[in-house]
Amino acid sequence: MTAVYLLDPAQPGAAWAPFARSTPFGELRAGAWRLHERWARAIGSPTTGYIATHVSGQRPTGAIPVVAAADVSGPAWVVDSTFSPKLPMRPVGGAKRLLHEGRAVAWHLDPGESWEGRHDDGDGIVVEGVALRGAHDLITALEEQLFTDLLLDLEGGSDPIPEGVLVLGNPGAIALRGASVEPGVVLDARKGAIILERGVEVRSGTRIEGPSRADRGTFLLGGQFRHISVGPQCRLHGEISTSVFLGHANKSHDGFMGHSVVGSWVNLGAGTITSNLKNTYGPIRLDIAGESVPTERTFLGALIGDHVKTAIGTLLPTGAVIGAGANLFGTPRAAKWTPPFAWGGDGDDTVTLDAFLTTAARVLPRRDVAVDAPMKAALKALHERNAGG
Repeated sequence: MTAVYLLDPAQPGAAWAPFARSTPFGELRAGAWRLHERWARAIGSPTTGYIATHVSGQRPTGAIPVVAAADVSGPAWVVDSTFSPKLPMRPVGGAKRLLHEGRAVAWHLDPGESWEGRHDDGDGIVVEGVALRGAHDLITALEEQLFTDLLLDLEGGSDPIPEGVLVLGNPGAIALRGASVEPGVVLDARKGAIILERGVEVRSGTRIEGPSRADRGTFLLGGQFRHISVGPQCRLHGEISTSVFLGHANKSHDGFMGHSVVGSWVNLGAGTITSNLKNTYGPIRLDIAGESVPTERTFLGALIGDHVKTAIGTLLPTGAVIGAGANLFGTPRAAKWTPPFAWGGDGDDTVTLDAFLTTAARVLPRRDVAVDAPMKAALKALHERNAGG
């Protein structure tokens, strides 16, 4: 079987905050699926590993490994993790490269051929998709790809829609797959499909507008959800629009969130609110560690790294970026840029390794994830890569 390796930039720039040095980009969610899942579907083979030097160190048990480039050989495809292919992708045939807007986004290695880096040699075919210039373009991928992704995924069939659930639009555009939906829920499929996977619970008083998808074990606890892609084991409430949740995150209380990307193991305190539109309606720029990053977007909320915590009443400005492991409290209005593992957000204090591990040991088992020796080592590596940066 052909192997698939996702290739991250060797030195991701500021535009990839808050996920640079935190997670392989293949773990980020573009449209309905993580990037490694998109590429696996596109190529027709499972992901074998990540070439991602910015996240060197131990990986949790069962995680896709980070591999050295020198160890990669064919038969394989090496694919660019900063490109989200449109699905279904055209047949690749005997192509050596896949091209998008004049640049190569994937390279085929013949049996025994070693990976020697990006190149422009060999026959190529053009493929469609979204070029990701930074973490903010995960919202662009959501806008451009989720609708079609869910139409493709409807082919998996559906359980019957329970009595007492109000459906607007075509019931055939709704797929419940082991999900529990209480009476009084509104499922509005007039603008796109709605897919709720096994173990999803939707409480009465919830309105979901498509295109939207919630992965296994997520609870939607009331409020309005529009155009969302939610990973496994999340707890969500309030008003959430055009946003991506990687998984294992909590936004269990009131408060608006729009055009945002939320990392894994995030907990947003009650009343945490994002702004996703400037008062001038102008284009949004990110301010990251003194560097200004243009997004060319009018709507953009917050980019929130893994393991971030916010206190009640936290206000996140337009285009806020919060580094991995930060714990925000004190000043209600957060800064445009919060460094990784910041403690409080308005000073120079940081979350120590011991404090980070102690909190993780309390949080992860709540979602049935063991904090075993490999997980502790992975969390330690995450802290070492990011603390102070």
